[in-house]
Amino acid sequence: MARHGVYPHDIVPAKSKYFDSGRFGRMFGKLPAFAADTPEIRAALLDIGKAGGIMDAKDKLSEGPVKLITDPTLGVKNTDNPNLTAGFTFLGQFLDHDMTFDPTSSLERQADPEHISNFRTPSLGLDNVYGSGPGGSPHLYDQSAAGRGIKFLLEETGTPGKSDVPRNSQRVALIGDPRNDENLIVNQLQVAFLRFHNAACEYAKTKIKLTAPDQIFAEAQRLVRWHYQWILVHEFLKKTCGEAVVDDILENGRKFYKWNNEPFIPVEFSVAAYRFGHSQIRPSYRANFTGGPGGTPFFAMIFTPTPSDPVDPDDLSGGCRAPRRFIDWPTFFDFKDGNVKPNKKIDTTLSTALFKLPGSVVANPNATSNPQSLAQRNLLRHLTFSLPSGQRVAKAMSLPVLSKGDLSDLKAHGLDDRTPLWFYVLREAQTVENGERLGPVGARIIAEVFLGLLQGDQSSYLSQDPEWQPSLPCIDSSLTGDDFRIVDLLRFAGVA
Repeated sequence: MARHGVYPHDIVPAKSKYFDSGRFGRMFGKLPAFAADTPEIRAALLDIGKAGGIMDAKDKLSEGPVKLITDPTLGVKNTDNPNLTAGFTFLGQFLDHDMTFDPTSSLERQADPEHISNFRTPSLGLDNVYGSGPGGSPHLYDQSAAGRGIKFLLEETGTPGKSDVPRNSQRVALIGDPRNDENLIVNQLQVAFLRFHNAACEYAKTKIKLTAPDQIFAEAQRLVRWHYQWILVHEFLKKTCGEAVVDDILENGRKFYKWNNEPFIPVEFSVAAYRFGHSQIRPSYRANFTGGPGGTPFFAMIFTPTPSDPVDPDDLSGGCRAPRRFIDWPTFFDFKDGNVKPNKKIDTTLSTALFKLPGSVVANPNATSNPQSLAQRNLLRHLTFSLPSGQRVAKAMSLPVLSKGDLSDLKAHGLDDRTPLWFYVLREAQTVENGERLGPVGARIIAEVFLGLLQGDQSSYLSQDPEWQPSLPCIDSSLTGDDFRIVDLLRFAGVA
């Protein structure tokens, strides 16, 4: 047995071919798949993830978006998370889009991860915001005298003071990653980061006294990236994985996520563990306080099967601009004004809206090969990528293994002792941490990959200056310091 109690053959060896930059690979390269890809296993996964099945919260969607938030009797099976507010779900989605992008993904393709290119640079440098920079992506930047070609271009929603991303004549968003227009909330996070950069440009000019456009841009980009990375480490990861896990990795190093030359994206992370956020999604949200009729709050479902109007739908889908399509962030992050709402617990229960994804998400659905259920899609990908079971991963990490009793609802399918990793990570969080944060296996995978990506990026603050602390002001005082959080970013950006 090797150091840390891990068998050497359970982890990708140092000279593995899986260490190619810009590729997906494996953390546990020698572990076998949880099951063979047989008709019986496919049928079992489809049954586990089906609408009305064991993972469906069975929300009463007919009650409408307001009651689904305000009536506690409607959320009995899908309980709120007191540890994480509603916005962290979408911050997690934004982070994912910064790390990975595989536009050729297919549920049916039998693919070896080493042959799948990640078209997003495997780092956390905001490629999804900056694109290729002012020279390579000039259409993202404001070419006017005010913008000087270094600030981002923004457009109005139709409500004074509220911004949307720029769009072409067919309403397609002109942004660094098209997925950041999938829903209204992540769209408005994109807007927040565009405005954060623009505010940082002003800071570099007025506070640091830089004058040359290229110098202003470079310093603003560094400020934006490092403050964003700080929030990722000290707020997102610590709330999601627990402070002890994050601090242990920072102090004692990574045990499982390693590479030879440059970081890669492990499929155990991207296909399984990091999809924990799907269980946190609410069926509906209060988007803002004044976008409804007569200046009332705008409540809407996260998805509806057939949105009412492609220009201004009645749900929170993206891809459009209208006066009510903006986000008031005090609902999503805690500004200490009493308006914040929680997200859902991390467990094996998903909001019912996710079991019938709209056509904008799943084109040409098929019950077996291209299902509309997000749970079914996640589970089938375990076969596509031959992912190991959660039990084998836990043993490889020398961490406690869930008992068969903890997974008794999978016994009928023979998967209570060889559980798909995604389902295992969700049930582990539910069993060990009451769904308020990830359990040991999920937390370790997530934290090691995020921190490893930062440590492998020569431009990150963890690589260049690990003792660095934020320099921009915080809400709680006029001082700067190590308490800079997502609410501080939003306020500095002028969107809160």
